[in-house]
Amino acid sequence: MNLRTAKVVRFHETGDASVLKIEDLPVSEPAVNELRIKVEAIGINRAEVMFRNGAYLEMPEFPSRLGYEAAGIVDAVGEQVTDYKPGDRVSTIPSFSMGQYGVYAEYAVVPVHAVTFCPQSLTVQQSAAIWMQYMTAYGALLVVGQLKRGQHVIITAASSSVGVAAIQIAKSVGAAVIATTRGNNKKQFLLDQGADQVITTDSEDLVARTMDITHEAGVELVFDPVGGPILNQLAEASAKGGRIIEYGALDAEPTPYPLFIALAKGLTIHGYTLFEITQDKIKLEDAKEFLLPLFEAGKLIPVIDKEFTFNQIQDSHRYMESNQQTGKIIVTV
Repeated sequence: MNLRTAKVVRFHETGDASVLKIEDLPVSEPAVNELRIKVEAIGINRAEVMFRNGAYLEMPEFPSRLGYEAAGIVDAVGEQVTDYKPGDRVSTIPSFSMGQYGVYAEYAVVPVHAVTFCPQSLTVQQSAAIWMQYMTAYGALLVVGQLKRGQHVIITAASSSVGVAAIQIAKSVGAAVIATTRGNNKKQFLLDQGADQVITTDSEDLVARTMDITHEAGVELVFDPVGGPILNQLAEASAKGGRIIEYGALDAEPTPYPLFIALAKGLTIHGYTLFEITQDKIKLEDAKEFLLPLFEAGKLIPVIDKEFTFNQIQDSHRYMESNQQTGKIIVTV
């Protein structure tokens, strides 16, 4: 009988970061097709902030765990798990209910389909910082968006971890990247990440600048986590037959559908989450085949903005909500 306990982050009501509590709970044994990871690093994501607030695709059932991304060492395997063994260094791919399997913990039990080996070229912190952002960007840009060499893509909120991943992936296939950010303080960072052009939306006209950059043609693809009124501008900045991929709702304002612009240009506006990729076995394997060699070759490099300790889990969420970060927020365990 397992009497060990370990620290787990749970919350018993929705609210601000103060609802996150570190609790001592029994260490669970992995069931069939599950394994247990001794967690060494956790990646913090906007989805977890939204889940904590009760504003996510999945609603919490209390008391609720949370967390999608972790990296560490396999500690135990359940029945029918043959690809991994204790001692293997692995990381998790978001493809499960975080209320059920949340990885904010010293030990996390997860389904085996949501696990992969850590790239040898990356640290454990970097390995906890790759799958949410790069899988999200890969699926949107290359699977849904069909981005090609020489095409233009607008990436909004581009200093986020997903935005950085999107810049790197778009450049890896030879596309031209127009990154947007609100002010000038993140402009050089985005240029350093490979953006060809940066539009500061607080001081520049998004549509006019885009049309100038593309010689009045507009962009073939838009990748947007903001939503709200900016969708109208993004539609105006799109090329005929262009695609707009919406994957978030950072703007609390309603998102009006740009009907007449969409009709005039024949636009496709696609609501997207990375689960389109991670919950499809074939697409997931294709994604790993594309991404892993680029990690190993150093062509995709996760940017870690700041690290917190496990006891600072509330502070990590507050920092995420401050929108100061450029890249990924990591918690070490």
